[in-house]
Formats: sequence, C-alpha cells, structure tokens
Amino acid sequence: MGKTTPCKIPLLFQSKLLCFSLLYLASTLFFALRNSLSPSQCGFKDPPFDPIQTPLFTYPHSYGEHKYALPARRSSCSSSVLFSDYKVVFKEIQDLCGNSSAFPPVLKYMQGNADSFGGHFGTKKSIAYFDHQNNSLDLPCGFFKKFPISDSDRTAMENCHGVVVVSAIFNNHDKIRQPRGLGSKTLETVCFFMFVDDTTLKGLEHHHLIYEKSNEFKIGAWRIVKVSSKNLYENPAMNGVIPKYLVHRLFPNSKFSIWVDAKLQLTADPLLLIHALVVSENVDMAISKHPFFIHTMEEAMATARWKKWRDVNALLMQMETYCENGLQPWSSNKLPYPSDVPDSALILRKHGLRSNLFSCLMFSELEAFNPRDQLAFAYVRDNMSPKLKLNMFEEQVFEDIAVEYRHSLKRVGIGANEEGSKASNGKGTKRASHELLFINGSSCSSCQNYLLKMWGS
Repeated sequence: MGKTTPCKIPLLFQSKLLCFSLLYLASTLFFALRNSLSPSQCGFKDPPFDPIQTPLFTYPHSYGEHKYALPARRSSCSSSVLFSDYKVVFKEIQDLCGNSSAFPPVLKYMQGNADSFGGHFGTKKSIAYFDHQNNSLDLPCGFFKKFPISDSDRTAMENCHGVVVVSAIFNNHDKIRQPRGLGSKTLETVCFFMFVDDTTLKGLEHHHLIYEKSNEFKIGAWRIVKVSSKNLYENPAMNGVIPKYLVHRLFPNSKFSIWVDAKLQLTADPLLLIHALVVSENVDMAISKHPFFIHTMEEAMATARWKKWRDVNALLMQMETYCENGLQPWSSNKLPYPSDVPDSALILRKHGLRSNLFSCLMFSELEAFNPRDQLAFAYVRDNMSPKLKLNMFEEQVFEDIAVEYRHSLKRVGIGANEEGSKASNGKGTKRASHELLFINGSSCSSCQNYLLKMWGS
C-alpha cells in the first residue's frame, strides 16, 4: 500500500494570532452591519415628515467630506424625545421670533479698545460680573477689537432674524458638510453661516469649491464668511471660540442659535431641534452630557493625559484658580444639572439674559486660560446669577441628530495640534511644576478637598 499524504493546513491558518484576528474582524463587521441596518431604538421619534431629499451641494470626489465618520457608541437608550409636526413647529417658531417681548434687550456690553479681542478680563476681574442683578451694568463680552469680516457679510449677519446655525473651520481643520433632514421651508427661514480663515479658504479654492475672485461665497446651505484671523488670536482654536460663544453678538437680531462643530454633520432639522430641546423644555440652552465624565477634574486630567492642551502647568493653574473660587465636584446637590461636563460640539440657545450672560462669561474664561470650554463650563454655570436654565440631554440623543467625523488628517497652517501648538511652542508637553502642589513637602493644592470629595474620601 502506498503512503497516505497528510493533509496540509494552509499556511494562512497556521498562525493562531492571525486566526483570532480574522475571527474578530468577521464578528466586528457582522455586528457593525447589523447595527447599521437595524432601526434606531432611541433618540428622536419622528412624526410623518418629508424632508428635502435632493443633495444641497455636489462635492468633487477629492474633497472627501464623508471620510472618517466615527461609529456611534450607543448600545441602549434611556431617553427618547418626540419631534412635533414640522408645520406646527414652523408656525410656533415664527410666532415666537415675531414676539419682541419674548426677547427683550437685557444686557449692555462694555465698549472700548484693547490689545486683545476679549480685553484680557481674567478670572479675578470677570468674577465681579457673575452676579448680574443690575441691568444697567456694562458687561465685558469681546469686541474690544473689530471683528475682521467684510461689510457684506456683516450686513447679512445683521439681517438674520429668527434661527441661525453657526459653525467655523480655522487652520483647515475640518470639512464643510451639508445638513441633512431639512424641512421644505427651513432654507428659506434659517440662516447657515460658516466662518473660515485664510488657510481654510485656500483649501476650499484648491478643491474648486469657491473662486477667489468672488465677493461672496456659498457652499450648499452655508454662507462662507472669511475672517482675517491675523488680527485676532495666534491660536486658531481661540478664533473659533468667537462665533461659538459670541453668536448672540455676531447675530444681534437672531432669536435662537445652534452651534455645530465642523466635525459634525447635522442630520435633523434645526427648527425641530430648537423646538424639542429648547422651547418645549422651557430652557435657555441645551447641550449634550459628556459620554464618560461628570466631574470637571476628570476632564482636566484627560485633557492633560491626551495632550489636548500641552501646557499642563497652565491647566493646573486654571483648576487651582477655579477651586479657590468655589468649584465643587458634581453631586446631587447640583441637580437639576445632571453633570458638570458637556459635549460642547453642539449647543442650542435661546438668546436672552441668562444664555447671553453665560456666553459672555465663558468667553472671558476661555481667553484667560485656554479654549478647552469643558473646563470652564461648570465653574461659570454654578457661579453665575441668575441661574442658567439648562437641558443637558443624553448622549444617545446627540448621536441621533448628528454624525461625528474625525478632524482632517492633512491640513495646512500653524502646527498640527489644534490647541496645543501655541502652548507648547513646538517643544512638546510642558509639565506641571511641583512648586504649585507642594511647599516644604506638604500639599498646598486648593483642589485637595475637591479631589477628596470626587473620590469619595
């Protein structure tokens, strides 16, 4: 009898590590496909609604506006929000915006000139403005320099009445993405403004999305506003804070606003969002809770750990300053605020005394320290008076109304790190000084009690 030739195992399957990797990849693809095809079980419940189906703009393939979408973290849902009928919402928002008594001019802003746009009102100076009981008191709120845009853009912004959707791209850090799910009358009544700097504008020209010789730029729903940022802040992220937090000053006649980080693509109609999250909840502002953190110090530690702001010494000084001025970790005593840390990529506002005051105070803090707005959020919210009426909605709702993308992997301009480039001066992370924490071997941190409460000690 001849010898039986043993069956050889293909070389591909001889590696256990490779086999496990292939199995993991197959299972991951299966669950991803199942989740993408399964109907959403949380977030917004839609009534019969017929949104615009045709694309608002056709991009060249080279632009890649839909690359690098991040997967949703949602596994279950504990919160569900109902959209009202679009026609009913449209009429109600129109009536609200036409009612001048619902939006009285309640704040007076400080005028003058300074060497910075915000006037350098640090924590010690600005704390005097947190308790706003006197409406005749002038409030510092930026614009100590002229905001460098064209007269035609300024006029268009002043003519925006009602609802405005605002975003910004500085240092060519993101892509312009068109909103989806818009109602039939939304583009006629809602303004969409995208602020960009010279670096971003060159990128748009490179992809032939705009032409340099034009006096006004528009890409789909978005009116593109060129900002001459050389007259503002060296840090591009700080320039983005201006339209994010001073939207009520840039658009003085708007009644509601939605800030959308450029890494997001809005997938629900702005009117429905304002109605469901702000008007129906009777609040001044709506913002998503952070998916992981509830304490400011947790966010500060993550900011240092992941090098979102490289000057760790400055982060430490910021937290010390806030602890000295009363910052406490979140507890049930802070209810109805369910968390101290938001995901500030999406902010919905009703423009009025409380939301405008909050925005002005936030801007002063961000100029004083850094543009990481999650660090100043609870400090401003908890110390200001009158108190902000706030809807901090669930992360699942956030994922139902927007798609999040990674920032552009290749871009031109100042440094690769969005906010840390100026802080590090290209020399890497700046570590915290031991002298700030210890004197003669003993802890002198103002945040010691904060940390003990946060850790339950």
